[in-house]
Amino acid sequence: MSENKGESEQELPKLNAGNQLFEDLNADNISATEIESLCMNCHENGITKLLLTRIPHFKSIIIMAFECPHCGLKNSEVQSGEAVQEKGHRYEVRCTTKADLSRQIVRNSTASVSFPEFEFTAPPATNSMLTTAEGLITRFIEDLSMDQAQRKEAIPEVYQAIETLLDKLRGALDLPEEEEEEEGSPSNAFTLVVDDPTGNSYVENLCAPKADPKMKISYYHRTREQMIELALLNPDADDAEAEQQPQAKGPRLDARAEMNAAKKVVRAVREASESNEILTFPANCSTCNAPCDTRMQMVDIPHFQEVIIMSTTCEQCGYKSNEVKCGGAISAKGRRITLTLEDKDDLSRDILKSETSSFKVPEIELDMFAGTMGGKFTTIEGLLRQVHDELDRKAPFLDGDSTAAERKERFRQFLARLESAADGAVFPLTLILDDPMAHSYVQNIYAPDPDPNMVTEDYERSFEQNEELGLNDINVDAYEAGDSKATEEGAPSSSS
Repeated sequence: MSENKGESEQELPKLNAGNQLFEDLNADNISATEIESLCMNCHENGITKLLLTRIPHFKSIIIMAFECPHCGLKNSEVQSGEAVQEKGHRYEVRCTTKADLSRQIVRNSTASVSFPEFEFTAPPATNSMLTTAEGLITRFIEDLSMDQAQRKEAIPEVYQAIETLLDKLRGALDLPEEEEEEEGSPSNAFTLVVDDPTGNSYVENLCAPKADPKMKISYYHRTREQMIELALLNPDADDAEAEQQPQAKGPRLDARAEMNAAKKVVRAVREASESNEILTFPANCSTCNAPCDTRMQMVDIPHFQEVIIMSTTCEQCGYKSNEVKCGGAISAKGRRITLTLEDKDDLSRDILKSETSSFKVPEIELDMFAGTMGGKFTTIEGLLRQVHDELDRKAPFLDGDSTAAERKERFRQFLARLESAADGAVFPLTLILDDPMAHSYVQNIYAPDPDPNMVTEDYERSFEQNEELGLNDINVDAYEAGDSKATEEGAPSSSS
């Protein structure tokens, strides 16, 4: 027994010097784990090689390759090693030119792919893949073409329906080289939709670091059925147990329950802050997934409001991050802050960018959507440097041998402009914070007098903004009814 135990321990993959299970991909140092496994073709033993690594597209992935020396069978597979994201991701891409067909796509095994114009939806696959839009369509054509000869004889109506779909898919591969502005979209243009409830699929942005006008990304809460399919919820769980899983509630969340939970957190943080105590709770590093601590404390920003600052430091890989959560009531209007930066002193202004705020600097073509980096409380210089570091280290599809040299050079030039702005070598600059929740703040160095270089505008939120923030689904009648009921029940007891 002891000998067998020793042999099994030797087969386990070893951690690297940094105690990381997923190592950076390095062609000079590839350490794969070999496991003897059954060949499903000849039922002899073959060899499966496992490589746990990290690449820009998948982040952490598991590469598997099987080879049977007896019958020669070979196959390979890629699986995501990432944790399930907080929300599901849905990518909608309008494909009108050959360039759109070359978009790189990471399709996780849990992602469905659909083409609304063709009325065709491919369900989640058995394995993940890194491909292009053209490669995805070609694969669908190959799969649908199988056994067509037999269908023609046995089920003619099904054969004809599949042939019609195949003609549409083949036509989708024959897009023009450039946009046909005079005639609008070509007749064979189509929409590609990748929907992944785990949030671990990606579609390349051809205009990065700018927003892609042909691509729309939306985030959603998983339904109960999706939670069960992902093994995040017990299928036998009753409604009470399911309600304890916030991701199982679907898109219409219980706002009252979430607000009560948030109040408990704020109350605990406020009590700790009054005694100058910093709350600490366990978490995992978002880079190497090693256990680490996250610290939390409430800070009062003068002339603004109280915010909660959270900081995480990983002792294994050295990764550091901080995030800010804004408290207080939801503002009746959104707020847009426009600041003109004229010298280096302006770069030292304090800035609070909430997680719901977008961030733009038109002169250097920087445009970041809401939720891109979470909440940040730093200086303007610090925010620019954090954006630079995040894009340089984590931007998908902008590194590697498969990226076009022209796109690499364009991205390097953008990073150089961003670094020059942070160094104070580019003036004037215009900084625009647009926050529909009005939870963002830029320091007024002339306070309490107005700042001549800063313009603050309050505006009415659109229906789409309220929908994205979940404000259209909030029902305050329950609060009013609860308050009235409490008053009625409390009246007799007080009189007695």
